[in-house]
Amino acid sequence: MSLALGLLVLRAIVGALFAGHGTQKLFGWFGGHGPDGTGAFFESVGLRPGRAMAICAGLAELAGGALFACGLLTPLAAAMLIAVMVTAVASVHWAKGLWASDGGLEYNLVLVAVAFAVTAAGAGDWSLDEALRLDVGGAGWALAALAAGVLGGMTAVRVGRIEARRRPGSAAPAGT
Repeated sequence: MSLALGLLVLRAIVGALFAGHGTQKLFGWFGGHGPDGTGAFFESVGLRPGRAMAICAGLAELAGGALFACGLLTPLAAAMLIAVMVTAVASVHWAKGLWASDGGLEYNLVLVAVAFAVTAAGAGDWSLDEALRLDVGGAGWALAALAAGVLGGMTAVRVGRIEARRRPGSAAPAGT
């Protein structure tokens, strides 16, 4: 019972916070900037077109967070959340080093580890995966979610940088 409770609390809190970040990007809720404000920030870090990228990130966080919180299709949820974190690391945090106090990737890495670990362990007895008898936990599923998330995040960064070069008057960020 304690493992089921621990996984439920971890999934519910992390998933709900991701979903909340998604609503910030999509609707401007919880002090967010909505797709236009978030899109402008995304443009400034080379993720273009910014508004479309903001909507994609918001949808991934909202849907992935909701699925993760419920423990439903956990590897898919983890892949979506990992993709958003990989995009954030590659476009903003990598150049700032490890520690979050310097704007680095520490926090993003912790969230990737949580998504990976929950998928590896399985969503737990108190999850929709378990209620629906979906066998979607274990090392193979966790590695697949990690690979899909890394591929998805790096694809988003690459597409954003290609689009930045293609758009007249906009320069690709340094290092591209």
